[in-house]
Amino acid sequence: MAGASPRERTRSVLRPHGVWAVIAPFNFPLALIAGPAAAALAAGNTVVVKAAEHGYLAALRLRETVVAAGVPAEALHVLLGDGPTVGAELVGAGVDGITFTGSYDVGTEILQRTAAGPWPRPVVCEMGGKNTAIVTRHADLDAAAEGIVRSAFGFGGQKCSSCSRVLVQHTVHDDLVAAVVERAARLRVGDPRARATDYGPVIDERAAKRFTRAVESAAAAGSVLTGGARLTGGPYAHGVYLEPTVVAVPRDEPLWQEELFLPLVAVSRFDTFEDALAETNATRFGLSAGLFSHDEAETAAFLDGVHCGVVYVNRPGGATTGAWPGMQPFGGWKGSGSTGRGGGGEHYTQLYVREQSRTLHSLRGDQA
Repeated sequence: MAGASPRERTRSVLRPHGVWAVIAPFNFPLALIAGPAAAALAAGNTVVVKAAEHGYLAALRLRETVVAAGVPAEALHVLLGDGPTVGAELVGAGVDGITFTGSYDVGTEILQRTAAGPWPRPVVCEMGGKNTAIVTRHADLDAAAEGIVRSAFGFGGQKCSSCSRVLVQHTVHDDLVAAVVERAARLRVGDPRARATDYGPVIDERAAKRFTRAVESAAAAGSVLTGGARLTGGPYAHGVYLEPTVVAVPRDEPLWQEELFLPLVAVSRFDTFEDALAETNATRFGLSAGLFSHDEAETAAFLDGVHCGVVYVNRPGGATTGAWPGMQPFGGWKGSGSTGRGGGGEHYTQLYVREQSRTLHSLRGDQA
């Protein structure tokens, strides 16, 4: 840095915070621990992981691997137990920083608790999404249908970036919806270890209850276009297996705004691109969004106007999903994230350090 006089030397140094907590969800128990833990460790912090109740074996194996690779055993610890007890205790234990991946409600509670302490602690939150794919009359409908189905039903919709809303321009609405319904109906639900399976069971009975409520709500307010049932008996006797479901509901329905974490996607039609973009942004979430259009003006307006941290255009591999470390930094805006910086990107490790300005003044006449 510059100096105020020849006798002063000033340096800007990035320092670790201390002990960093990582609170992880069930759906990606390796990636959503390894990413933040690696960044925190690389920045010089020690790490305490709170593993998900449904993903703790992966967390334990990850720690074994990291320690075997040479990281000191004292630098990385794993806590087991339920979130309301162990997670809450960890947040209140005086750790120096926290990374949380999970629901909006829990994430905002953590932010409020840490802000109310003796001093604010850094909190990196990723809190889900209600992600929209826009399909205009300038789209390749086959690519759009493929991207929507992959994004909505991959891993049974249990991804915070899953496509849960589709806005289709009225002139191509019927054709696009028919293509999505046809593809969804062909998906194979079953044993996730079988190569032919498209997705396996959802996580637990609570998810099944959310699914039932969502389907009943859609049927009452709009229509269920395909799916809507729980699969039981035979190969589905053990576990919670849900049909890929496409519904049409009015936009003022709670189903249009609530994150479900289920294999269910809602569709609606729009007239103008401006209407679709405004509706995409009309949610507290801002994680991911997708556009299918080969009109350059629409693409430019989407990229400049959408309020999301991860966006895709004309992507048949996933309308709103598919971020990879080193390719697409992954992080949300608004109610989907607390930092505006994405995991796996160039700026991620900087979230785990703090800046210290060091000025040394020499008492001698020579330059410091």
